[in-house]
Amino acid sequence: MISKVALSGSEGVGKTEVLKKVIEILEKEGHVVGGIITEKEYEGKEPVGLRVIDWHSKNSIIFAHKSINSRIRVGKFGVDIKAFDQIAIPALQWAKDNAEIIVIDEIGKVEQESKQYTELVKEILDMDKMLIVTIHKKGRNPLLQEVKKRDDMRNLEINPINRNVLVFKIVNIIKGEESTI
Repeated sequence: MISKVALSGSEGVGKTEVLKKVIEILEKEGHVVGGIITEKEYEGKEPVGLRVIDWHSKNSIIFAHKSINSRIRVGKFGVDIKAFDQIAIPALQWAKDNAEIIVIDEIGKVEQESKQYTELVKEILDMDKMLIVTIHKKGRNPLLQEVKKRDDMRNLEINPINRNVLVFKIVNIIKGEESTI
């Protein structure tokens, strides 16, 4: 059985950090991982934007920033969907064609603004490949709801207490070695 995991949690709980630790373990074991990671950009200690990173090529771009004027907003950041697609689409296409395990961080309101991205994510969800996605805990967009309702998706909520233990649980789920952690 192919393993698919959706990680949810409140903003700032550490979903991306958990995902990166899981990827590190899987790659050390020889698994080919591809997809996208999103990280906050900082000026000093202040978050000023978001960067999307192609996990395989390490290409990245800032797609949301406080200086971007856009009708599409995530928090206090304006969003440049073309910039997002410039990295996310090729990254996910590469992962779809070449990776053993696909990671998508994060499926949320920004991403639903791109029809091409949404369609590609839907294709990936329906594939027989191992998949780890992060999702916003309270999001209401259709793609996010579709992920939450899937029968083949294991939903895990990350919180400050369980986030370190969950790394190993997720690795075991992905590898088909479900444990009682």
